[in-house]
Amino acid sequence: MSLTKKRWVVLAASCLINLCIGSLYAWSVFASPMAEYLSKVTESKITSLTIVFTIANVVGPITMITGGFINDKIGPKWVIFAGGLLFGTGMIMSGFSKSVGMLIVSYGLCVGLAVGMVYGCTIANSVKFFPDKRGLAGGIATASYGISSVLVPLIANVLISHLGVTVAFKFLGAAMMLIICIAACFITTCPKGFVPEGYLIQENLGSVTSGKNWEGMLKDPVFYVMLLMLCCGAFSGLMITSQASPIAQNMIRMSVTEAATAVSVLALFNTGGRILAGYASDKIGAINTLRAIFLIAICGSLTLYFCKAESTALFYIGLCIVGLSFGSTMGIFPGFTAVQFGAQHNSVNYGIMFIGFALAGFFGPTIMSKVYSNNGAYQGAFIIAVVIAAAGFALSFVYKWAKRKKQVVEN
Repeated sequence: MSLTKKRWVVLAASCLINLCIGSLYAWSVFASPMAEYLSKVTESKITSLTIVFTIANVVGPITMITGGFINDKIGPKWVIFAGGLLFGTGMIMSGFSKSVGMLIVSYGLCVGLAVGMVYGCTIANSVKFFPDKRGLAGGIATASYGISSVLVPLIANVLISHLGVTVAFKFLGAAMMLIICIAACFITTCPKGFVPEGYLIQENLGSVTSGKNWEGMLKDPVFYVMLLMLCCGAFSGLMITSQASPIAQNMIRMSVTEAATAVSVLALFNTGGRILAGYASDKIGAINTLRAIFLIAICGSLTLYFCKAESTALFYIGLCIVGLSFGSTMGIFPGFTAVQFGAQHNSVNYGIMFIGFALAGFFGPTIMSKVYSNNGAYQGAFIIAVVIAAAGFALSFVYKWAKRKKQVVEN
């Protein structure tokens, strides 16, 4: 089989792997029953486990960067395999957790580090295989990561209701470890300078061969603008994803089952946004697509701000819009980074760029938790999300200015 055809097998295997590690975003389904379980075990009231999800998001770039360096040396297959073992171990250990501290180590650190290790390799390698469709390939690969939040909550809820939250962790951990490790065997390293059959090298030579390594990228002012745009684009999505189920229950007065459905709807639009925006960025450019995304994010956060108890329809509209904008941001950035700094070093470069996501993963859930604990309401957090999205929209014009200035200097 030629590499031009085999790349689709690699992409499919990468999607299956991302489907497993994307269960990180089903955390809100586990959060409440796990808090209840730990409250009984420790005999002390535990009301929030936001810190666990926050840490899991923050540590991801560590292994994305280090895994990117290792990936460049030995290839993605073994990095993904090792990440699969760590991911499964972390999930299983979460099922044995008897304290918040142990849960932070097992889920926050082990699962979070594993996700960064695996996600960085699958995304970077997939994008390299598709120099002709970078946005679409990045969108599909990240969409499989997002769709996990649609499927896993449904499975997890059944397991939790029948067997308990600890058994759900153990079962899912073992199953996902097996799937990731088997799928890793179908991952092939993209050769340096790979060009698919029928792709016009003459017209696209620059995008295939040129680029900057991490040192060159860090010296480029455009990188910092892009990192901040990623942070702004992911902020509202991560803020709401971290507590989607509690928000639905406390603000809209939904039942646990209804809240789980809301989490799945959020994830569904998150997934769709990744493919849609990835395709759009190939057609109209990443920066134009990002501007539209920031405006959509503003609308979504404002919609949620006006939600009240039992305003279910309005809540779903806001949730869908935020999910769409969040997914769109994540679908664009793998290809956007490769186009900006070249595909050759994208394993490490995208890992460093992902620090913007980690910042959003820290500040988004933290701000949401603080606002709710101080005011007993979420509305203040939604206003902050509007301001952050507006800042991202403004940064898109700063990006254009920085690009023009850079071109003038180089010429």
